[in-house]
Amino acid sequence: MSGKMFVGSNLVAVSPGSGAGSAGGECVSGGRQRAISAARIGVTRRAGKTVLGRLHQSGSLRLRLPRETSASAPTAVLLNTAGGVAGGDSLSLDVDCGAATSLTVTTQGAERLYRALPSDPASRIVTSINLADGACCDFLPQETILFDRCSLDRQLVINMTGSARFLGIEAIIFGRAAMGETVQTARLRDSITLTRDGVLRFHEVFRPPGQVAAWRQRPTALGGATAMATILLACPDAGERLVPLRDALASFQLGASAWDGLLVGRIVAADGAELRRALLASMGVLRQGRAMPRVWSC
Repeated sequence: MSGKMFVGSNLVAVSPGSGAGSAGGECVSGGRQRAISAARIGVTRRAGKTVLGRLHQSGSLRLRLPRETSASAPTAVLLNTAGGVAGGDSLSLDVDCGAATSLTVTTQGAERLYRALPSDPASRIVTSINLADGACCDFLPQETILFDRCSLDRQLVINMTGSARFLGIEAIIFGRAAMGETVQTARLRDSITLTRDGVLRFHEVFRPPGQVAAWRQRPTALGGATAMATILLACPDAGERLVPLRDALASFQLGASAWDGLLVGRIVAADGAELRRALLASMGVLRQGRAMPRVWSC
């Protein structure tokens, strides 16, 4: 597979069949095509600014770096040209932020998890974010829309060093209500792991039962809601954002706690539109007034 790789300021062509381009593409499993895709980005600090250090993309994943205002941190936008994720697909994203760099990572739009056949392995999405001392990364993907009978194993792993700062969200919508769709069953495993200086600081695995529609109705689950999101902030002053966050989301269903340099919040919403309003309100507090990536307005 052909592709391109950026190293520093140089554009290097990757010829078909070369090692850099063969890391992703398609495979055939049981007579069906499966996407194997990877994207990797690294930023470094040069002349007082965050600049691109390396970029690799293969398969259906692409990374774009749109122009931002001079005062904003660079933004990387992840695109999945496949248009969604099917059973057996494997996608990986690696982000490396060098010392004292700042980077925002987002997606072009909502990701879609399509129906999987009973014999299909779970779709696999792995995101690994490494932050050196003094680095700052905002991981702000747009919502993930689940279709009935989808199967997903998703992992978000954050490794931080020293005084690094991280802000991340993971949002899930159970079916497109406007299209009359509901998710009756699904296989879902969604995990977040965060370490600082090699010490585990946060680990969570979200794994609802397969009968998702019945589970959503439980008062101890979503109480009938169709959308939810997890917010994770890791920085020394995370606790100072707790009260402002609760105040900003007073009209939404939010549960949030803060301890030892961590803030964890959970939002439950009736639908995707309400969830997005809540997320934008929360980011206004946690990003301290910085504008959201422009793709969030498209």
